[in-house]
Amino acid sequence: MKKCFVGFDTSNYTTSAAVCDMSGEIVANIKRPLPVKSGECGLRQADAVFAHIKNLPSLTDELSQALNGYETVAVGVSARPRNAEGSYMPCFLSGVAAAHSFAAPAKLPIFEFSHQSGHIMAAAYSSGESERLLKDRFLAFHVSGGTTEALLVTPCGNSFSAELVGETLDLNAGQVIDRVGVSLGLDFPCGAALERLAKNYGGKVFRPRISVREGKCNLSGLQNMAQTLFEKEKDREAVAAFVFDFICRTLIEMCGQLMAKYGEMPVLFAGGVMSNTYMRDMIRKELDAYFSEPAFSADNAAGIALLCREEYLSSQTK
Repeated sequence: MKKCFVGFDTSNYTTSAAVCDMSGEIVANIKRPLPVKSGECGLRQADAVFAHIKNLPSLTDELSQALNGYETVAVGVSARPRNAEGSYMPCFLSGVAAAHSFAAPAKLPIFEFSHQSGHIMAAAYSSGESERLLKDRFLAFHVSGGTTEALLVTPCGNSFSAELVGETLDLNAGQVIDRVGVSLGLDFPCGAALERLAKNYGGKVFRPRISVREGKCNLSGLQNMAQTLFEKEKDREAVAAFVFDFICRTLIEMCGQLMAKYGEMPVLFAGGVMSNTYMRDMIRKELDAYFSEPAFSADNAAGIALLCREEYLSSQTK
């Protein structure tokens, strides 16, 4: 029977499980989105925990089918948002409980990671350049509804360390996208629908000054400018194109400032916002950057399963 590794991730948006084989290939990437009421821009933590509890039975049933022919040797789980002291969100307790329940009967080892580390690993894996990226240090952008950060990632053994070197000082990119989208009558999460609107726009994009200094940005003004633009133009497509253009120019400027400080290195974009192909095309015009496939950009447990494999194999050589 083939051996494998299982990962669990319970973010504020998605309940996820994944399976990685001994060779480091993802053989199952299972996801269940958390339901959000129309007109709302997210979930309270208590509601997210409850939604995960409702999702986990059907998710683990599908996981058991994916594990036919495999023997699980270790379990990984995202237990916190970031690798930082005090980093905590209640929704991740759902995944920790599921991982322990899954591992306990067979007395499998459990390895805990951060949600952010899972994103970086999944992005590196699906970028097609994981060997190059995990060989030397690189700059990783984690851009989502809950995070807009730039990290200086340094491989160390079978894992990596990540130093926070850039961030938003107010709203996250995904928050702005969802708030603007909901104000335009779109359902949360709004990224995909807003992207379709942007792709249909053929006019001149409104380009006000962005706010970036020493690798740190401000995005709160973007929401107000988008609302003002819509009130003036009544054009949802123009607003969508404006929002993505502003965020892309911000990320590109952050990257330029950080490269000037830390030197040239590969750049990797991860996180749910970066599943947006409209934004990828814009960034590629300015940067030689790597992106994960959309299925591995949004919240998923694939990176956690891959990190579990690395940690397990490392523990066997000690």
